[in-house]
Amino acid sequence: MSTLVALAVIFTQLSLLAFGGGNTILPEMQRQVVEVHRWMSAQDFSALFALAQAAPGPNMMVVPLVGWHVAGWPGLLVSSIAKFGPSSILTGVVLGLWRRFKDRPWRKVVQAGLVPMTVGLVVASAWLITEATTTEWLLGAITAAVAGLSAATKLHPLWLLSGGAIAALVLL
Repeated sequence: MSTLVALAVIFTQLSLLAFGGGNTILPEMQRQVVEVHRWMSAQDFSALFALAQAAPGPNMMVVPLVGWHVAGWPGLLVSSIAKFGPSSILTGVVLGLWRRFKDRPWRKVVQAGLVPMTVGLVVASAWLITEATTTEWLLGAITAAVAGLSAATKLHPLWLLSGGAIAALVLL
């Protein structure tokens, strides 16, 4: 299977599985591009994710970066269309049905069930990125402290990120 076809298959599948936002598919995206196809290292994937998060725009900017890293401009186009096309169409269809059945009791049950699933997937994504980038125990401690502060306080994430970066610069 050519690389472009593989990119199309992977990102089409991920597109249709992204419940609760794009970050929920990060573990499977990383598994596919790092472990299954060996197109990059876990550190390369984490670096692309960090670059994508630093750029303005949607939080799934990592998808075109992965496609570009794997197969250049054709990879960027194929991965982007495969990731954003099917989910956009599906969202339009499901949104129409969601509105149509807005008064049905099962709708609240489905919605309540999706919340813990989404939280679990986001936590798995955070763990995966942390695991790939934490090379020393002190980095792990700083990451844990920032995550704990984020969960326990209402501090703006930029303050937390700045504090974590300064702590790493001072302590490492």
